Amino acid sequence: MKIMEVNSLQELQQMIGKEKRSFLLIFKQGSEQSDKAYKNLAAAAEDVSDIGIFTADVNRVRDIHQAYSITSAPSLVEFKGKDLKNAYKGAHDQSYYKGLFENAVYVARAEKAGKTVKQVTVYTTPTCSWCGTLKSYLNKNKIRYSEIDVSKDDSAAQEMVRRSGQQGVPQTLISGEMVVGFDKAKINRLLEIDG
Repeated sequence: MKIMEVNSLQELQQMIGKEKRSFLLIFKQGSEQSDKAYKNLAAAAEDVSDIGIFTADVNRVRDIHQAYSITSAPSLVEFKGKDLKNAYKGAHDQSYYKGLFENAVYVARAEKAGKTVKQVTVYTTPTCSWCGTLKSYLNKNKIRYSEIDVSKDDSAAQEMVRRSGQQGVPQTLISGEMVVGFDKAKINRLLEIDG
């Protein structure tokens, strides 16, 4: 996706009003950290669609950062519609920005389709073959999830057992409901996957 430069608060509000989700990089051209943030943001934005990505250089645009109480550059501001959702201060690497964008695209597409976004956590171990099968299935269906390796996190392992009464993996927590094993039918029902 092409990054669009905005020149005023009014222009920004018009642009973000057209998007379900959008990001604005407030930066100061010529500053080492800002230039790094801009370069990494541009690289992360190349393959992104369905969200707006904008920039504002504080050397030329003076009203945006004040309106959102942003006191340092670079800062990446995330919007849901016209509402400020979050601000991320500092320069980050390309993968950090890409992760933010991919999550926003996932949420925007789900909202556009009228679906609710489910929180999904997969409990795994490195030696579990069914864990790999489950993660591949979620990836194939473009389901975002966080992964917890219970062999390295005792408190997460205890929490998993407390929720399900089971010690084996994989286990998947989907919006508060635990699925033990790779129960495809239950996963499909909870995540509204056709198949």
